[in-house]
Amino acid sequence: MEPLSWTGSLSGLNYFFLIILGLLALMIVVSILASLVPSSDARAIGADGTLASDQGAAGFINMIIGYLFYAVVALVLVYLVLGVVMGTGAGIMGGISRQFLPVWAALIITYAVSITYKRKLGLYGKLFDSTVGMIGFGIVMFWVFTGIMGGVFDMLITHDSLSQVSGMKNKLPGTPLARADAEDYQWFLLGGDNLARDVFSRLIKGSWVVVQIAPMATLFAFMVGITLGLPAGYYGGRLDTVLSFLANLILAFPVILLFYLLVTPEIVLTGIPNYMATFLFVFPLIFVAILLNSRYYTQPSFRTPLLIVVLGVLGWLYLSLISSDGSIVQTDTYRIPGLPAMLDGFDIDGGILVVFVSVVFVNSPTVFRIVRGLALDIKTRDYVAAAQTRGEGPWYIMLWEILPNARGPLIVDFCLRIGYTTILLGTLGFFGLGLESESPDWGSTINAGRRLLALYPHAAIAPALALLSLVLGLNLLADGLREESLRD
Repeated sequence: MEPLSWTGSLSGLNYFFLIILGLLALMIVVSILASLVPSSDARAIGADGTLASDQGAAGFINMIIGYLFYAVVALVLVYLVLGVVMGTGAGIMGGISRQFLPVWAALIITYAVSITYKRKLGLYGKLFDSTVGMIGFGIVMFWVFTGIMGGVFDMLITHDSLSQVSGMKNKLPGTPLARADAEDYQWFLLGGDNLARDVFSRLIKGSWVVVQIAPMATLFAFMVGITLGLPAGYYGGRLDTVLSFLANLILAFPVILLFYLLVTPEIVLTGIPNYMATFLFVFPLIFVAILLNSRYYTQPSFRTPLLIVVLGVLGWLYLSLISSDGSIVQTDTYRIPGLPAMLDGFDIDGGILVVFVSVVFVNSPTVFRIVRGLALDIKTRDYVAAAQTRGEGPWYIMLWEILPNARGPLIVDFCLRIGYTTILLGTLGFFGLGLESESPDWGSTINAGRRLLALYPHAAIAPALALLSLVLGLNLLADGLREESLRD
């Protein structure tokens, strides 16, 4: 069986793609150089008195850049669509495109439903009025769907991510398997690594590691930061002084040094990460309890059963999260019992729990400072004074007056912080900290591939590009959300 080329029978399109891409790069350079030259070109003035598009040479150059960009996007879509139809007949790109068919279908359905009902979906719906936001959302959701479908349901992978295949060590992308069975996928689409494992399948599995840790850890960090930041900013005084001092104390340490300290085996064996998980993971319970109690404080007949049900479920999830094999902390000398095995809903891998706790601990002080600053500003607004005049309680004002009006900056920071967390996870994996050495996470895969980067770059470049694209998507999504929140 012959090795696959990158585009197979679609190689004729490569010339057009390269020409258009080259012209786009050239026009961008020309636009940059033109911007350095003083110009007297006028701008068109709109009916509302605002400046509109450029006229003259600058406007013409920008128009050409726009057309070339759309041409590049159109050719990429042609590659993807023909790749889905032709499969490996369109080379490596075709094989990859067909493997991602469930992801493409999920994206199309998501966009179709969202655009159809965008006027009823609040800020999320307004995101689809922003081109930058739509692009960022598409990239992020691509990796979310990839992580769920490939990491949980094994729908996308071509081979087991841990299996070593004889004769496939450091093989180039598109190499066919020697002595493959009929039911096996016949190629390593992105080649093999230095242990003869499929790079493409490890890339897919690695996306699930990021998808399950980064958003949830960021959400927990926001729960901690909001629960402590709102009262610090609203009350001020000694409470603000003490909490701000503790936050600044943590922020005084370099982030990477804190990670090193928290995930090293010697620290893990002492049980410190488990104690930290027990403390930090209780904040979502506190946040939800205060949120519901403040909202339904005047309706005790409804509030009390609601709190019992919600906190009962969350309490069970909390104990299941911090318990592992029936223990919260277990060292060589002592053990703190947790939920019995029959009540423990799930166990989290020890390495993932340590990384999770580390991310929450490092991000919480920054979120605290952002929330505190917003609370200091918003508490002086007239609607807060009106709520105080109505006799509303402090927590009602903080959670139902201040927090909703701070949602724009917080949502934007949430997206950016997921990107930071993704980079931190890659950094930890690259240095072999926290996660297991055979983990398919992108950082560990990059570290394993960089040893032979000069000879076989594919094993490191593929996860590096995946990491880059996800962080880029999150940044673009944050830009789109910021743009729309400013209009809100």
